Amino acid sequence: MNKNKIALYALGNAAIASCYVALVAAIMSGAEQFAGKAGDIVAPMGFLLLFSSSAAILALAVFGRPVAWYMEGKRSDAVTLAVYTVSFLLIITLAVLLILAL
Repeated sequence: MNKNKIALYALGNAAIASCYVALVAAIMSGAEQFAGKAGDIVAPMGFLLLFSSSAAILALAVFGRPVAWYMEGKRSDAVTLAVYTVSFLLIITLAVLLILAL
């Protein structure tokens, strides 16, 4: 497959993951309102459930297509897509950290 097309898939995967992280961060920033009302066990339980489901969702967003391609025999493209996706995620992370530092 064309490297440019793989890069677009990777950018899309990284964008989906970044948007999901932003959504979870927005939920977590407002969680104080709900945690104050919850009992002793409900708040940590909710946090752990959110953490676990987020890990599963992000694993699918980042590695779902590369694993599918690998299973279809497109091993080289699968590895390239995974590396590009992680690279785009690192670039987005550095951009966010740079914005926070300014």
